[in-house]
Amino acid sequence: MANTFLLGLDIGSSNLKAVIAEVKNDGGLALVRLIKQPSGGMRKGSIDDLGEMTRSLNVLFSDIKRDHKSALKNIFVNVGGSDIHIQSSRGIVAVSRADSEIYTDDIDRAKQASQAIHLPPNRMVLHAITREFIVDGIGDIRDPIGMTGNRLEVNSVIIDAFAPAVKNLYKCIEMAGGTVGGPIFTPLADAGAVLSKNQKELGVVLVDIGFGTTSMCVYEENKLLHSAVFPVGSGNITNDLAIGLKTSIDAAEVVKLTFGAASMKGVSGREQIDLKKIDPHAKGSVSRRSVIDIIEVRLAEILEFVDNELKLIGRAGKLPIGVVLVGGGAKLPGIIDFAKSEMKLPAQIGISDTSSLEVPSGELSLQLEDPEFVCAMGLLLQARERTLGEGSFGGGNVTGWAKQMLKNLLP
Repeated sequence: MANTFLLGLDIGSSNLKAVIAEVKNDGGLALVRLIKQPSGGMRKGSIDDLGEMTRSLNVLFSDIKRDHKSALKNIFVNVGGSDIHIQSSRGIVAVSRADSEIYTDDIDRAKQASQAIHLPPNRMVLHAITREFIVDGIGDIRDPIGMTGNRLEVNSVIIDAFAPAVKNLYKCIEMAGGTVGGPIFTPLADAGAVLSKNQKELGVVLVDIGFGTTSMCVYEENKLLHSAVFPVGSGNITNDLAIGLKTSIDAAEVVKLTFGAASMKGVSGREQIDLKKIDPHAKGSVSRRSVIDIIEVRLAEILEFVDNELKLIGRAGKLPIGVVLVGGGAKLPGIIDFAKSEMKLPAQIGISDTSSLEVPSGELSLQLEDPEFVCAMGLLLQARERTLGEGSFGGGNVTGWAKQMLKNLLP
């Protein structure tokens, strides 16, 4: 019997990140490989050049096909453009039995009622997540089966996306020889890899600073409270540096990665960067403090977007766990102290929790400490749960919605 592999594929504006694992006989997963390579054709979380993205995926899939061909049949991919919409919805039904006891079919009807929202023809539901059940006006119930009551309500979070953007994503993967097992909203994949149940219970905001977008999700009392995506990321920092230093984008990216930081702390005012060593067409040198000053301004703007969303839901400065930072932008030196200062909350870098997986080598463990691989790891973990028929976010089963969405994507 051929080995079965699962693939978590994070398609970013700058890089493709893939995490491959083998499904063991007992249903567990053993990590086998992490891959990172440049991507093309993606802008602000959405594909804007099908040909270029397909070529990028062809290179990646050709590499994977050599040793783990079956992984291409089980690809779980992120969806994270700024056109994602998140809304609350409520469904109300009468309990059907004469003895007023609540059964599974009552719960299913209540969920369906909460999901019966009007969407434009060009939008599709990605996830329908149950927040809480309410029985005869008594709320905050997580599992009402066996309870008695006359009226059952459910509060849900509905996450929908621009259908053509999701179809383009599927099309590129299929043209490159892959099969999509399911799409996952990026912040939910991040949360599944990094956040513990205790963190979600106490209150936390997870912030993924990608190259083209920044996304966030807020949990409290183990419920998804809020989520948002902003069309700004670490790539904007690179653009700012290219303009400020009057150099190329490639050179600006090298400056950011080599000399960049989120804070001036510990940086000497005398430290100079010879731009000609990085870009032969550049002239002169620039102080490192000037570079960091440019970075600080854009990074402050990104965190201000997050803080403004927290203000909208009354959680600014009020989340006990604070901020968990992931994504490539989270690797800037000094970003933890900067986030603490800007958001008036505790801050930490998120690292993927692999306690439920078999990690066969220290090299793989070291790679998994990179916050840039968090989303891909979350996609892999969700692939396992979906494969076992247990896929859910915060208690809300999404498998049925995934199947329906796959039908919608067919011609």
